[in-house]
Amino acid sequence: MNNLQIRKASEEDIKSVARVYVDGWKTTYYGLVPDDYLERLSYEEAEQRWLKFLNHENEPFIYIAINDAGKVIGFASGKSIDDENFYGELYSLYLLQECRGLGTGRQLVSAIAKHFKEKGIASMMVWVMEQNKSGLGFYERMGGKEYLRRKSEFGGTVVDDVAYGWKDVSVLCMEEE
Repeated sequence: MNNLQIRKASEEDIKSVARVYVDGWKTTYYGLVPDDYLERLSYEEAEQRWLKFLNHENEPFIYIAINDAGKVIGFASGKSIDDENFYGELYSLYLLQECRGLGTGRQLVSAIAKHFKEKGIASMMVWVMEQNKSGLGFYERMGGKEYLRRKSEFGGTVVDDVAYGWKDVSVLCMEEE
């Protein structure tokens, strides 16, 4: 696991990103959103979605984590936002189930934080589904402070989302091992 490589994704990586996204959704949100919603998720649609993200969002970027077998096992994405308190958004973080709890998520968040810092964006926030307890715990351990709440809908089920924020992304930037 120590040979994890984290690098910025290009359009060539989107197929792998789509795979992790769909597989990640199916394991993370199983039981939290309707089964038929999860069953309808497709790699092709996810691919279109992430290409659109890269081409249409405000200064979008994606970082991928690659294991020593050369397989993409996780990714995180970010973009600039115009919120009154935060200027960067950690838009998503997905890991394959077997790769959770090994520090990969932390390294991906660090890559996002460094990217923002280099761009002169000092603060960041992230939205998490409230029922996603492992997600909430992860961001709390990373020092995120609860900031806002909203409701989202997936396949007819309304869920509560919580936003966590960091006023200074420097605290998330890990030193290179």
